[in-house]
Amino acid sequence: MRVAYLTNAYPSVSHTFIRRELVELEHQVGDVARFSIRGSPYEIVDPDDRSEDGKTFHVLKQPVARWVRAAVDGLRNPGRTIAGLRKAVELGRRSHRGLPIHAAYFAEALVLLEELQRRGIEHVHVHFGTNPTAVAAIVRAMGGPGYSFTVHGPDELDAPEFHKLGPKIEDSQFVVAITDFCAGQLRRWVGHEHWDKIRVVHCTVGDEFFANARPIDPASKQLVAVGRLSAQKGQLLLVEAFADAVDQGLDAQLVLAGDGDMRGKIEALAQERGIAERLRITGWISGEQVREEILASRAMVLPSFAEGLPMVIMEAFALQRPVLTTYIAGIPELVVDGENGFLIPSGSRPRIAEALHRVMSTPIERLDEMGRKGQEAVRRQHYTPVETAKLAEHIRTTLEGER
Repeated sequence: MRVAYLTNAYPSVSHTFIRRELVELEHQVGDVARFSIRGSPYEIVDPDDRSEDGKTFHVLKQPVARWVRAAVDGLRNPGRTIAGLRKAVELGRRSHRGLPIHAAYFAEALVLLEELQRRGIEHVHVHFGTNPTAVAAIVRAMGGPGYSFTVHGPDELDAPEFHKLGPKIEDSQFVVAITDFCAGQLRRWVGHEHWDKIRVVHCTVGDEFFANARPIDPASKQLVAVGRLSAQKGQLLLVEAFADAVDQGLDAQLVLAGDGDMRGKIEALAQERGIAERLRITGWISGEQVREEILASRAMVLPSFAEGLPMVIMEAFALQRPVLTTYIAGIPELVVDGENGFLIPSGSRPRIAEALHRVMSTPIERLDEMGRKGQEAVRRQHYTPVETAKLAEHIRTTLEGER
């Protein structure tokens, strides 16, 4: 069984979960070829990511000679090439990115098709239903291997028609939803006859998290938010609410583990509100360093405006830390208010401030108990070997059905 993974940017600091799934899939089905449209837009600091980078075929990093060869091969097979162009136009018309960008996807598909055929790849699994799935669909139209893809949200679910989510599902051999909420959203955009293609396979955490869990340090006053500094993660609102809580007497430190476009605005806001000494932004750090920041904290805070189901919630739970987050999308499928975490409305600054007080005033023994319940929930619903086995079986069944 010759399987490939395709993503938009791999490896990347925010895609450790893909690496975890891919490596486990190799244990279950054999070698998995790595393909990515481009390299990571961020500095690769994790040693495991650096290793993966060397194993990955990056389409946009290929030399000019490869692009020329793929174009010549396309001219020699006009029927195949026309089919690919038709698919690119179908996906590009009235789409999120438009026809010119889909012309670029067609060119990428020519290069990718040649390499997939050279390696004898039988099936491509794509992460994210955005541009990499468009490229996989064009490859398929030109006679390349069939594909499946995992939808995470929120991007695909925010603009399903412009991302042509329905046509992509119809063309695919199956589609993975990471939560029941996500599966329900996907069913909105295809006819009932395609519903059986939609399968739920959760994102996962592995033993490297469970094995490192330890009780909360009673002296800790740290709260940590993990993730890219971006509008959808709500860090600006978190800083505002944290400053409000400090003004009300909260004694705590806030760590933002990550980096991104919003960093300058966040730092300026912290200075303006007089909490710069209570706020630390780590920049991009390795997976091991992220684990240590979570372990040094009483709880993780994630006041997101838009999500699928954040990996960092699973990681915090596996490390036995409760989570303060918003009840949106698939989050309530894992986080239960008062049992393993604290759930609040998205976008409410007063409720965030109130919840921060609640976390810091909760006895350590109770926080530890919540963390243990979170770990039990993650082990039950998001354990890497178990969930990846589901994906492996879907791929195996698909290929057997084609032979």
